[in-house]
Amino acid sequence: MAAAERRAFAHKINRTVAAEVRKQVSREHSGSPHSSRRSSGSLGVPLTEVIEPLDFEDVLLSRPPDAEPGPLRDLAEFPADDLELLLQPRECRTTEPGTPEDGKLDAQVRAAVEMYTEDWIIAHRRYQHLSAAFSPITTETQRERQKGLTRQVFEQDTSGDERSGPEDSDDPRHSSGSLDDTPRSSGASGIFDLRNLAADSLLPSLLERTASEDVDRRNEALRRQHRPRALLALYPAPDEDEAVERCSRPEPPREHFGQRILVKCLSLKFEIEIEPIFGILALYDVREKKKISENFYFDLNSDSVKGLLRAHGTHPAISTLARSAIFSVTYPSPDIFLVIKLEKVLQQGDISECCEPYMVMKEVDTAKNKEKLEKLRLAAEQFCTRLGRYRMPFAWTAVHLANIVSSACQTDRDSDSEGERRPAWTDRRRRGPQDRTSGGDDTCSFSSFRPATLTVTNFFKQEAERLSDEDLFKFLADMRRPSSLLRRLRPVTAQLKIDISPAPENPHFCLSPELLHVKPYPDPRGRPTKEILEFPAREVYAPHTSYRNLLYVYPHCLNFSSRQGSVRNLAVRVQYMAGEDPSQALPVIFGKSSCSEFTREAFTPVVYHNKSPEFYEEFKLRLPACVTENHHLLFTFYHVSCQPRPGTALETPVGFTWIPLLQHGRLRTGPFCLPVSVDQLPPSYSVLTPDVALPGMRWVDGHKGVFSVELTAVSSVHPQDPHLDKFFTLVHVLEEGAFPFRLKDTVLSEGTVEQELRASLAALRLASPQPLVAFSHHVLDKLVHLVVRPPIIGGQIVNLGRGAFEAMAHVVSLVHRSLEAAQDARGHCPLLAAYVHYAFRLPGTEPNFPSGAPPVAVQAATLARGPGRPASLYLARSKSISSSNPDLAVAPGSVDDEVSRILASKLLHEELALQWVVSGSAVRETVLQHAWFFFQLMVKSMALHLLLGQRLDTPRKLRFPGRFLDDIAALVGSVGLEVITRVYKDAELAERLNASLAFFLSDLLSLADRGFVFSLVRAHYKQVATRLQSAPNPALLLTLRMDFTRILCSHEHYVTLNLPCCPLSPPASPSPSVSSTTSQSSTFSSQAPDPKVTSMFELSGPFRQQHFLAGLLLTELALALEPEAEGASLLHKKAISAVHSLLCGHDADPRYTEAAVKARVAELYLPLLSLARDTLPRLHDFAEGPGQRSRLASMLDSDTEGEGDIGGTINPSVAMAIAGGPLAPGSRASISQGPVAASRSGCPLSAESSRTLLVCVLWVLKNAEPALLQRWAADLALPQLGRLLDLLYLCLAAFEYKGKKAFERINSLTFKKSLDMKARLEEAILGTIGARQEMVRRSRERSPFGNQENVRWRKSITHWRQTSDRVDKTKDEMEHEALVDGNLATEASLVVLDTLEIIVQTVMLSEARESVLGAVLKVVLYSLGSAQSALFLQHGLATQRALVSKFPELLFEEDTELCADLCLRLLRHCGSRISTIRTHASASLYLLMRQNFEIGNNFARVKMQVTMSLSSLVGTTQSFSEEHLRRSLKTILTYAEEDVGLRDSTFAEQVQDLMFNLHMILTDTVKMKEHQEDPEMLIDLMYRIARGYQGSPDLRLTWLQNMAGKHAELGNHAEAAQCMVHAAALVAEYLALLEDSRYLPVGCVSFQNISSNVLEESAISDDILSPDEEGFCSGKHFTELGLVGLLEQAAAYFTMGGLYEAVNEVYKTLIPILEAHRDYKKLAAVHGKLQEAFTKIMHQSSGWERVFGTYFRVGFYGARFGDLDEQEFVYKEPSITKLAEISHRLEEFYTERFGEDVVEIVKDSNPVDKTKLDPQKAYIQITYVEPHFDTYELKDRVTYFDRNYGLRTFLFCTPFTPDGRAHGDLPEQHKRKTLLSTDHAFPYIKTRIRVCHREETVLTPVEVAIEDMQKKTRELAFATEQDPPDAKMLQMVLQGSVGPTVNQGPLEVAQVFLAEIPEDPKLFRHHNKLRLCFKDFCKKCEDALRKNKALIGPDQKEYHRELERNYCRLREALQPLLTQRLPQLLAPPTAGLRNSLNRASFRKADL
Repeated sequence: MAAAERRAFAHKINRTVAAEVRKQVSREHSGSPHSSRRSSGSLGVPLTEVIEPLDFEDVLLSRPPDAEPGPLRDLAEFPADDLELLLQPRECRTTEPGTPEDGKLDAQVRAAVEMYTEDWIIAHRRYQHLSAAFSPITTETQRERQKGLTRQVFEQDTSGDERSGPEDSDDPRHSSGSLDDTPRSSGASGIFDLRNLAADSLLPSLLERTASEDVDRRNEALRRQHRPRALLALYPAPDEDEAVERCSRPEPPREHFGQRILVKCLSLKFEIEIEPIFGILALYDVREKKKISENFYFDLNSDSVKGLLRAHGTHPAISTLARSAIFSVTYPSPDIFLVIKLEKVLQQGDISECCEPYMVMKEVDTAKNKEKLEKLRLAAEQFCTRLGRYRMPFAWTAVHLANIVSSACQTDRDSDSEGERRPAWTDRRRRGPQDRTSGGDDTCSFSSFRPATLTVTNFFKQEAERLSDEDLFKFLADMRRPSSLLRRLRPVTAQLKIDISPAPENPHFCLSPELLHVKPYPDPRGRPTKEILEFPAREVYAPHTSYRNLLYVYPHCLNFSSRQGSVRNLAVRVQYMAGEDPSQALPVIFGKSSCSEFTREAFTPVVYHNKSPEFYEEFKLRLPACVTENHHLLFTFYHVSCQPRPGTALETPVGFTWIPLLQHGRLRTGPFCLPVSVDQLPPSYSVLTPDVALPGMRWVDGHKGVFSVELTAVSSVHPQDPHLDKFFTLVHVLEEGAFPFRLKDTVLSEGTVEQELRASLAALRLASPQPLVAFSHHVLDKLVHLVVRPPIIGGQIVNLGRGAFEAMAHVVSLVHRSLEAAQDARGHCPLLAAYVHYAFRLPGTEPNFPSGAPPVAVQAATLARGPGRPASLYLARSKSISSSNPDLAVAPGSVDDEVSRILASKLLHEELALQWVVSGSAVRETVLQHAWFFFQLMVKSMALHLLLGQRLDTPRKLRFPGRFLDDIAALVGSVGLEVITRVYKDAELAERLNASLAFFLSDLLSLADRGFVFSLVRAHYKQVATRLQSAPNPALLLTLRMDFTRILCSHEHYVTLNLPCCPLSPPASPSPSVSSTTSQSSTFSSQAPDPKVTSMFELSGPFRQQHFLAGLLLTELALALEPEAEGASLLHKKAISAVHSLLCGHDADPRYTEAAVKARVAELYLPLLSLARDTLPRLHDFAEGPGQRSRLASMLDSDTEGEGDIGGTINPSVAMAIAGGPLAPGSRASISQGPVAASRSGCPLSAESSRTLLVCVLWVLKNAEPALLQRWAADLALPQLGRLLDLLYLCLAAFEYKGKKAFERINSLTFKKSLDMKARLEEAILGTIGARQEMVRRSRERSPFGNQENVRWRKSITHWRQTSDRVDKTKDEMEHEALVDGNLATEASLVVLDTLEIIVQTVMLSEARESVLGAVLKVVLYSLGSAQSALFLQHGLATQRALVSKFPELLFEEDTELCADLCLRLLRHCGSRISTIRTHASASLYLLMRQNFEIGNNFARVKMQVTMSLSSLVGTTQSFSEEHLRRSLKTILTYAEEDVGLRDSTFAEQVQDLMFNLHMILTDTVKMKEHQEDPEMLIDLMYRIARGYQGSPDLRLTWLQNMAGKHAELGNHAEAAQCMVHAAALVAEYLALLEDSRYLPVGCVSFQNISSNVLEESAISDDILSPDEEGFCSGKHFTELGLVGLLEQAAAYFTMGGLYEAVNEVYKTLIPILEAHRDYKKLAAVHGKLQEAFTKIMHQSSGWERVFGTYFRVGFYGARFGDLDEQEFVYKEPSITKLAEISHRLEEFYTERFGEDVVEIVKDSNPVDKTKLDPQKAYIQITYVEPHFDTYELKDRVTYFDRNYGLRTFLFCTPFTPDGRAHGDLPEQHKRKTLLSTDHAFPYIKTRIRVCHREETVLTPVEVAIEDMQKKTRELAFATEQDPPDAKMLQMVLQGSVGPTVNQGPLEVAQVFLAEIPEDPKLFRHHNKLRLCFKDFCKKCEDALRKNKALIGPDQKEYHRELERNYCRLREALQPLLTQRLPQLLAPPTAGLRNSLNRASFRKADL
């Protein structure tokens, strides 16, 4: 198809496509069903559809340029210097250029030289480095920006350690936080006098009455000071994984090097020194059987020895004196050897003879062998003089590199003894193992090992027959074997010292392989180090970057065996001939060592008397730049006569041969086997090859090949690949136009050249990869040239565009494939990226600088016309291009003009776009794989076109012709379609294409018409949207689209692209329905809301139209946050991360530092506020726990909330307002209008995503214009405002400071979401407890109902992940983290505070203000209650004071909750260790009282609340510091004294009373403090305080709750439950007084079943309490809801304590209340829990599974115990506590308290005689006691639980004998039984109860015997009846009963007591009773034996018989004792002889 036609064809395609695009862009079809989901009146266009953006360029033109003042002007348009051309000088490694100087170079060499010298040309976007793509925000950059933060002072960090002094926790620089060093109170000194204390400093203007506006103004000014500029610098950097936009500039192309090793030859010493020895070093790879480096020649001879060769030596060039070399190894492997060969001057005799003296003579024998040595020296001198120019092989050895490297590493690990080796080692450790090369089993990398010095002592002599490389490889392989043959050979002993080390980075004095000086080369006279050229073992793919043209000649072998004559000592001479005349030998052969740098000839070493020698020689030649047909290598063969015979010449030529170097224009390389001519060569031989048998010439061996030689070229000029050679040749021929031209055997004329060229283009894909990559720059340049400057053949322009484009695609694909391993993360090949970025230039537009012009950024002006180009050319080109712009055309004038029109060149980008659009499917596939390359090429071409053609001033719409833009549109459409269709087939390719397309469009935004680019983006979005409707898995596509958006938004002028400066205009179209926001009546402003403002804060039509990119980004976010979005958690993370990353970029961007500018930037993100507000229900709930979750707007979804809201505190007025507030039907509060259930549906956000979203919200709030926020807030409906406050509340919770400790705790998974109510409850109860809470949390993570949701997001918490792998964190890092976290928490809280102030100002005048202000105050209170820094608290408390002074009715008329909360928080801060906090808190508290007083002349409410708060504080907070609180009390007193305004009232007096009252409570606290370590005493004190509050139920309740908390902390769940039961009883009493409801419990009587102790709570009688008195029983617990909460907590504690029976009792009281409330959800839960409880009771019926407690009696004796002296208690200890444990605990505790040797434990249980005790000591007596029940009680106490609950009586027994010992013989063994009764029944609200009654009984020996026998009998009966039977147990009991025991067995008892009838008739009854016991005992033994017989197996028969025999013996012995009759028992039983087993019958002992 002719070119013209094709163009038209392309036109047609493009027209249709472009028309389609335009049609799509213009048509707004109403959304698909999918999209209408999200439509909402105010938006106009559904979010799923992309709105048509404004025409960017038009908008800019329509605005006058100076519309924006100052810095805002830069936001309006891209800067003028946005695009510039940089010329970067190409880095040259050497000091001289090294390119050939001679002028007559052929085209190919000239092209190469040009290419290797020209500067890089870079189209540079000056501001691109500001984009996130090029300067990403990483953890490192964040760390950099966090430097210089001030440390915030936090209470919890100062109080971390109780004992650490307060001073070390503060930063002296922080003036406000200076702590005062109050002496620690000893606590014991009792009451302090408040009056004598020092007060804190007072706030100066506190007592002045200032107008509230002034106060607000002052507060705001203070808040604005010293705030960090960038909020996001304090937040962890965005997730690296998401950063799809990340790019890096490619590295400029550089010469390739492997790992470099420096080898230094230090010395070479033989046993005898008689002649010069020369060394050769090279590397060999045995596995690859390849020599992998060129030779390095060294000469270590002493000057005297060198003198022997004076006759032959020219002055040696310094480059040949090198003794060190740098080898490069690209593929390190364990098979690499460093081979050292030695040569010496040729002499008579074969190698063995010449080696003999070296092997035989020893240095020690020098004197002995003096004569021999002299002889040898003389001979050597003669040979040197005569044969000095010839060498012979001598010896060789090899060093296994892997050994050196790894042993260097090894020794290294073992010792670091050698000082100078240290650096390399540390370096290696730092780099770690990952940069090991993949060399298989190699152990160390060659680039990092410790330097080693080797001494090689053994050399092997060379063998004449085995000199070739093949033989060498065999030897080397053999060397690695343990039993090497070489070991058996006799070595040549010598000492060669070499150093091997990794080469330094930039070594000095280095010569390149071409002997050029490598920079730095300080002094040309220094001895150089040579760089040795590598011959890599496998292909290396790297482009050539410098001129190199070397030829290596390797003679292998020569066979002259058939040559007649004396030809034995053969030497081969090599010459490089430029012609046939001998004088034309060129000096291009490199010298070896100690000789001249270049020579004209060189010889191989001679093997003595060998007609067919082998060679190992390597000749290195420098190829001339221009190799011509006459250039050839000439080889001359000489016979050298070693003996000087008269008449014989030294050397005789015996043969000649040659190699022509050029054939068909190609360099000849490879192996040759050449015939050798005997005669001198005839003239003009060099045109032919020796293979041609010339007539009349004699050949050795009849013209057979007898000389084997190989040529290798290392050249960056000659590709040595037939396809490349041909391509270059053809291109150069066309450039030169030299026809006809001969190519191989064909002659090309102008007619055939085009066909050849096309064929050659197609054949490029067959080129072999290594040369193709090496010459890739040349090839691509030539292809570009062919596209842009089509060749003119015979006056015809030949259009090769298509062929060249296809060839380019294949070349790119091949290069990609070769370098697959080196691709970057985005699949780009760095080599090609570097080509585009640095090397690619538009042909013919070379910027020519006058020589010496500085290579800096050159403005386009200087580039327009270089001196070397006709001026007219530019005109002509511009004319041909811009047909659309008539102004640019010029009338055709000069001839010059005509010529250039003929040469009409094309523009690469236009041609590329066209070819791509019309390409066939095969090529298109290849191009798609590497689309990024073509996109980047087009972009650079466009940029160069604009820069070089001075078109940057052209309006953007006129820069590029319409047809080009059509092509681009078609291209973007088709690539976009490919992305969409391939996403499911080949996701990876789709991902790469998607990114490439996005980057391309982003680049176009810098070059072309931006409105056009936006329309392309929109078209692409529409394509995706269409596909989404039918997509099987939309998440994949959405992910790609999100990446696409993210890349677009990473443009450096992203802000400008969003037109930030134009005010939003609402849509101009007169839409029939008024936008719904207008119809909505606003809550806070009388007039209708301003639609302009509203549309700025919504994703409205106008917003998305004007802020196009920001609109896309936020729309993506909105769609991802849709409750029903699919694949949500991944999309959440991606979308939020994209916004976060952008905001981070804005924070770090120097262009946006000014506040005004930042406010404009923030306007682009305002809809984020409404988005986050609507997503609120699905954000992670950071404020966990039922108490706090009282959300402010949450009434809407209270049904679906967990039970946690029972204790919720929702202000009823807020609830009313929210429920009935004006909620417009069309408003965007869709989440809140829908059915309630929906509000919680959808995928919840993970903690990490939620936190990031919140930090973005805070960023917007911090940076947006406050006035704008205020106008917005004024327009919000009430529910929306409520949700906004909720959002702020959540922000406070999410960024709360965790404290240094948290950073040190390993598993600080701070956010744990729990859906299980019990768990939540525990968390609330254990709220302030550290380790305990951790334990509960851990057990919950294992719990079976562990919600899967947790698991999913826990993996992704990167922020927390960072804190949790703390293994490798240093102390400093943790300090730093805590510092940053503290600053983030402070800044976040301050931003919230600022926003709250704005809201308060907004709602001041509205009707609904109470409810909103209540909610605001709650947020303020929450902020004061969480962990905050001193800095924040100053501002927070100032705001709180302002709020209270403006709206006092909030606290004092409405709900008491707020007042109570506020008092608690203020008091807590009054006790702070940090003086500034105390100052502000006491000021707040004082004002609060004053305010309350002014309303009603007394401040009962505040009094009451403060007292309660103090009690609750004291009870729960361990780290509470009373001396600091005392100072605050004193400060408040001082204020009261100084307050002039209230002098005349009773206020000061009342304040004083209150302060003293508080002081008293504090003193009690001090006592508690003292007993902090003694839990029993502590609980007793709390109990006492609670008793003291019997008259004020609120306070008593508070203290009961405190006790519950303390118990829970100690793990006493039963006691905690009792506290809750008492609290519930207290509340029930109060409720019973108020109202008489059937379903409520009737006071505390109803609780008797749970605990008999509960009646104490009925002390509240009507005279104490009148329910309507102000301030009484006003807490939230004194309600039905409160009662339910307390009961539930009691049940939870009972469950945790295993007291399931009590759970049932609690629920019996609770269920009627729930039934009355119809709360079926709760009822279901309760019954579920009951079922669990009962099931557990069933499973644990025997009771051993839950052990309830162990009881001990503890008596205290001694004055030191104070109140405790002579007191007796029963202690309840955890189950299975041993006596030793409690005794150890108490002893240790009191020893610590009273000192060593004071405490004594009384070891027995006998009554203590006070008189015998040492008054200085403290005695403790501890006895184990058991619960005791009367017989009648046992009837009721059936179960194990019954016998462990409600215990009041305890028993312990003490054995004694009359003489004072504890144990004696049976007749004198007495026993004392002691019964103790306690004040209250266990379990009680404390764990020790005082003993109130004690009675003792003494048993006589016979009674003791009776008890023992009864016990034995019981045991037997139990063992016999056990079911299932336990044979082991039975046998044990039997053995103990019938076994022949000696002491005190049954038999002995009988013999002692029953042998004779007692004299005292009173004892008859006992005697009889004992006999009955024995009868019973015998009966039971028999039963047991019978049972045992049934149980045993055959193996135990004998044992059983033995038992039976024993029993028979026992029975026989007992028989006579049991049968004797007693005298008649006294008939009437007298009073003295009652049933001795009845307790009442015990004779009372004298107590």
